[in-house]
Amino acid sequence: MDDELAWRAAAAPRLLVLACGAIARETLAVVRANRLDHVEVRCLPAKLHSTPALIPAAVDAKLAEIASGYDAVFVGYADCGTAGALDPVLAKYGAERLPGAHCYGFFAGNAEWEALHDAQPATFYLTDFLARHFESLVWRALKLDRYPQLLPQIFGNYERVLYLAQTDDDDLTTRAQAAAEKLGLAFERRRTGYGELEPALTRFTERRLALA
Repeated sequence: MDDELAWRAAAAPRLLVLACGAIARETLAVVRANRLDHVEVRCLPAKLHSTPALIPAAVDAKLAEIASGYDAVFVGYADCGTAGALDPVLAKYGAERLPGAHCYGFFAGNAEWEALHDAQPATFYLTDFLARHFESLVWRALKLDRYPQLLPQIFGNYERVLYLAQTDDDDLTTRAQAAAEKLGLAFERRRTGYGELEPALTRFTERRLALA
C-alpha cells in the first residue's frame, strides 16, 4: 500500500499512525481487532522497504505536511536500515516508532529474532509481504530474472529461508517455499502473528488517550 489514507479516525483525539506500506495489512488488522477508533492510518510507499536510506526524508516530508493535524504521531517503522537517521526526524515531531532494528525483529519479537539470528546467521527472511511480492521485490529487483548466473554471488552465503508468517495463509506458505526452492535454500516457517506490532500500537493509543 502506498501513500494514502488507509483508515480514518472515528473519534477525537486524532492519533496518526504513519506506516510503512509493507506492513499496511498488519497495521490495519491490529487497528480493527483492537477497535482503535482514535487512530488514523496513513501509509508511505512500500517500495521504501528496499531503499532504507530514503526513509527518513520521506517520513520527514510527510510529517511536515500532515502532523500538525493530529494530537500525536506513531511511525510504523523500526530503525529499518536507516542507521539511526530516522530517530532525529521523529524527535522533531515528538513521534514514537516501533521497537528494534527492522520488521523481522518486531514480528518475531526482537529478543527472539536476535536468538534466531545468532543461532543461524546465514538466513534470508521473508514476511507475509515479502512472500507475496518475492518475484518483484527480490527476484526481479536483483535482476536475477535476467542474470540468473548472479544467484551464487548474491545468495551463495545463505543456507536457509525462514518465513516469519504473520497469518496462516496456505498460498503465502506455498509462495515462500517456492522462493526458497528458487534460491536453492532450505525452507523453514515460523508463525509469529503480529509480534510486537500489536502491543506497541495499543500502548501508544492507551497512553495518548490517558493524556487527553
